Amino acid sequence: MFKIACYGVRPNEVSFFNQLNVYNYELTLIEGLLTHDNIETAKGHDAVLLRGNCVADSQNIDKFNEYGIKYVFTRTVGFNHIDLDAAAKYEMKVARVPSYSPNAIAELSLTLAMMLLRHTAYTTMRTSYKNFIVDEEMFSKEVRNCTVGVIGTGKIGLTEANLFKGLGAKVIGYDIYQSDAAKEVLAFKELDELLAESDIVSLHVPFIPGENDQMINAEFLAKMKPGAILINTARGELQDNEAILNALESNHLAGFGTDVFANEKDLFFKAFQPWQALPDGTVQRLIDLYPRVLVTPHIGSNTDEALSNMITTSFENFNDTLTSGTSVNELELPKVSQAV
Repeated sequence: MFKIACYGVRPNEVSFFNQLNVYNYELTLIEGLLTHDNIETAKGHDAVLLRGNCVADSQNIDKFNEYGIKYVFTRTVGFNHIDLDAAAKYEMKVARVPSYSPNAIAELSLTLAMMLLRHTAYTTMRTSYKNFIVDEEMFSKEVRNCTVGVIGTGKIGLTEANLFKGLGAKVIGYDIYQSDAAKEVLAFKELDELLAESDIVSLHVPFIPGENDQMINAEFLAKMKPGAILINTARGELQDNEAILNALESNHLAGFGTDVFANEKDLFFKAFQPWQALPDGTVQRLIDLYPRVLVTPHIGSNTDEALSNMITTSFENFNDTLTSGTSVNELELPKVSQAV
């Protein structure tokens, strides 16, 4: 029987793994993420199934080879946690899940935006302390009187655009590729126009190292409409935290909601004591601006539908590879140099 060590399996996910295991793989469900410290848990398996922030660097890939593991799959879209050069050296197979429920991310983006627009975090924080006075901070525009700018109008961005349009908002978008489907929902604008006109700006673009690192920088923020709300549920590497902090402190930016940070493995999925300083001082200062800053610990895909999509596609990736030698979601690995 094909044995798979599955990492980062939260307690609420166990039943999904078992119920969706239509190929009857022998699964070892491990709650912790893969690290250097727990790499021995992979022993005795034919394959591993990772999630984001698992460590599949050259050191752990070497261990996989030592253990006879030839399949290093991830149930995520991103795969930068896997050292592809190291995997290629041992002719391992690497596959990913290229997409899952776009509603999962889009709904979180909309929720963060609406919380900031209607000041619900601020208001419920006050009422939790038995303060029921309505103050000027609780006043807001209705979303139907707002313009929402969606940067990146692929499946997720288009889903969010539809959600906001359903609420009556004017929706505009920016994308290098302007699909016909998106044109039916929103009006495309140049990026500078979108930033100047939008009351809410939501980001849904992939991170391309060396091309759009920290695209949300001081220049980007300065072009935004004063008093606007910024949402990033895409990738933390797309944002310059210091620039966002400055825009918030100067009140140019009204609010910021994010599900991501760069180097988030140093922060997310850990429980810090209230008196502990976070590893990143700028992130600490952003957190301190709550409720103007709302942070969720990369939970965008943490829904029933998205989880089912990830697990089902992962199991199909294994089945396709085992039965036909490859999968449509297999990653092309770098060529290994033959030079001695």
